[in-house]
Amino acid sequence: MKPRDCTKPLRILFALAGLALGCATGSSALAGAFDALRDATFQAFNRYLATVEADNLRTLRDGPFLWVDGLTPQERDEAFAKLKAGQVQIRRLGSKTSGRDPDVPDGMIHDWQGLVFVPGAHLEDVLRVLQDYDHHANYFAPDVERSFIETHDGDHYLVFMRFRRHKVVTVVLNTEQDIHYFRDSARRAHSRSSALRIAQVQNPGETGEREKSPGDDDGFLWRMETWWRMEERDGGVYVQNEAVTLTRDIPTGLGWLIEPFITNIPRETLEFTLQSLRKAVLENSH
Repeated sequence: MKPRDCTKPLRILFALAGLALGCATGSSALAGAFDALRDATFQAFNRYLATVEADNLRTLRDGPFLWVDGLTPQERDEAFAKLKAGQVQIRRLGSKTSGRDPDVPDGMIHDWQGLVFVPGAHLEDVLRVLQDYDHHANYFAPDVERSFIETHDGDHYLVFMRFRRHKVVTVVLNTEQDIHYFRDSARRAHSRSSALRIAQVQNPGETGEREKSPGDDDGFLWRMETWWRMEERDGGVYVQNEAVTLTRDIPTGLGWLIEPFITNIPRETLEFTLQSLRKAVLENSH
C-alpha cells in the first residue's frame, strides 16, 4: 500500500494562503480589479480610526490609563500576575457591540492592544529605547530590517522603517512614520504614531529592487496607526501598545480557511514587538 501523504493538506493550506496574501498578478482582469485603492475602503477605515482616537483621548483624560486596570478585580489580578511573570497580555479590539465596527469594503481592519511589564526599569529607560530609532533594526530584528531618524524636533520624530514579515511568503515594506511623544506626568508618557507612507518592496536587496506603487501592491499593509503608553509603578514600567492596521480583504470563499491564518500576523507582530522592547530595555538599563 502506498504511504499516505500527511503533508498534503498543509501544502494546500499554504498554497491557498500564498494565493490570498500575494496575488495581485498577471492577468489584466486581476490588475484592473486592484488598480486603485477604493475610496470607500479608506473612508470606512477613517471612520473606525476616529472612534479609536476618541476612545484614546477619553481614557487618557478619565482613565483607565492601562486597559488592564479596567478589568474586574479577579481578571486584573490574574493579568498583573502574568505580567510580573514576563508574559505579554494581549486583547483583540474591534466589534460592532463595542462601538468599533471593523467592517470595511474590500479591506480588513486589525486592532490589537498589548501590555508588557519591564521590572526594575524607569520611564526614561523605556523612552530612551523607543526613541532610539537609529538602532531599532538591532532591537526589533528581524521584523525591523532598517530604521533611521529622518528629522527630529523635540518630541516629534519623522522616521524611516523597513519591515520584513514572513508567513509562508516574505514581504518587505518601506514606511515613513510620523511620531509624537507626550509627557503626562513624572511617571507617565504616551506617543502617537502614524504611517505617512507605506510601500511594498519588490525584489528587496537585489539589483532590480523597486517600490510598488499604491494600487499595484499586494495589499499586505495599507494603513498603520499606533498608540504607546508607559507608566512607571510597581518597581518597573508597564508598556502598552495598540496597533490598528488595514490590509486587503480575503478572497471570497476562502475566509473560513485563511482568515485565522492572516489575523494571527498582527497579534504575533505585536507580541514580538513588546517582548523585544522588554528585552532591549532590560539590556540597556543596567
